[in-house]
Amino acid sequence: MLDADDVRAAVPMPAAVDAVREAFLDLAAGHFEVPQRLSFDGGTTLVMSACHTPTGRTAVKTLSLVAGRDPMILGTLVWNTPEAQLVADAIEVTTLRTGAVSGVATDLLAPPDASRLAVLGTGAQAADQIRAVAAVRPVRQVTVFGRSRLRATEFADRMRAEFPGVRVAPSVEDAVSDAEIVCCATSSATPLFDVDALPERVHVNAIGSYLPSMRELPAELLATAGCVVVDQIDAAIEEAGEVIHAVDNGLLPRDSLVELGKALQEPPVAGGRTVFKSVGVAVQDWAIARLLGEKRAHRP
Repeated sequence: MLDADDVRAAVPMPAAVDAVREAFLDLAAGHFEVPQRLSFDGGTTLVMSACHTPTGRTAVKTLSLVAGRDPMILGTLVWNTPEAQLVADAIEVTTLRTGAVSGVATDLLAPPDASRLAVLGTGAQAADQIRAVAAVRPVRQVTVFGRSRLRATEFADRMRAEFPGVRVAPSVEDAVSDAEIVCCATSSATPLFDVDALPERVHVNAIGSYLPSMRELPAELLATAGCVVVDQIDAAIEEAGEVIHAVDNGLLPRDSLVELGKALQEPPVAGGRTVFKSVGVAVQDWAIARLLGEKRAHRP
């Protein structure tokens, strides 16, 4: 059993970004079997799995999510190969792979010189959102906002050890007003900001919502963005509250959505505002599990 420290030591963020990018390209090429995520008890228990058909390697992850519990997320990842099996703490894998997919999308869609990052949310996912964006862009300014000013301040204090320029914004509007990249990592049921609060040229990652009842982004952003990329269309239509709302209300044509793997194969030409919406798919867990398995296999 690899604990959180083992996972973090084995997988630096740049390697995680590269591995997740490769996995999405393999997904687009048809090299994965990825059943729909199982969700029980209102989304408090999740089961995700992926099989890489060329190699027969599989990853299965179970998560328990309970708001107010510390930690909120508990879980286990099991990596199976024809030769061996590995078990790892799923919390660290989940934050790593969720950060990594934002890194992949940011590298694809954000301006190459983007250096101002706003992070909305200060929970378990927030730190790796910063690390992943910094792995692909020259981040010089990080602005954070959270519902609790105290928690946001404590989070910023911790992150300054890695990113000295972190500051706490007094409002969402202040946080995003001059951002070139925005990462949303909350469990909000309502949009975090009005579309007019954003600059005209900005890339937005939204990774917090994973249920139809959750919405981090305003429908107007999805309706007017130059490009809306999702991890998987079927998963987004089933689980992403903001996508469901926009599609059901005729603001976002389903056929305008672009899957990340396809976008990596054929990079879109889009200026202005771009959006990446992720609910998380099992190939991301598979990618991190592969790195853990390879690291373990090469230990003396």
